[in-house]
Amino acid sequence: MYTEKVMDHFTNPRNVGELPGADGVGEVGNAKCGDILRMYIKVEDGIITDIRFKTFGCAAAIAASSKATELIKGRSIEDASKLSNQTVVDALGGLPPVKIHCSVLAEQAVKSAIADYCRRQGVDPTPIVGKLSCCDCCDKQ
Repeated sequence: MYTEKVMDHFTNPRNVGELPGADGVGEVGNAKCGDILRMYIKVEDGIITDIRFKTFGCAAAIAASSKATELIKGRSIEDASKLSNQTVVDALGGLPPVKIHCSVLAEQAVKSAIADYCRRQGVDPTPIVGKLSCCDCCDKQ
């Protein structure tokens, strides 16, 4: 059902935990499946120098969260804001169709943390991350 990469990120998640003094914190959830994801970022000179997450959810949610942190750590805010759920899915070697919403949550948590960082800097996050919305893919299943 799950790829080897998904199982690796589930059993050995990277960048887990809170990040004291985070410059941006984003939290997203999906009421239908019960997954909740909180993402913390530390930013220096426009670069995400550290990132952590806490996820309450299934194996796919944990794996997607872990992989998303790897994909954007060390990247600029601009580059990180372009992370897509498909990039997360591809990096994990795929997810079952009923678990795609987990990758959407990871994307939205990253963008939510970036938006929080922008607001703390007095910058409108909309041009950077777009309009943030809840995950609606579960409603389409």
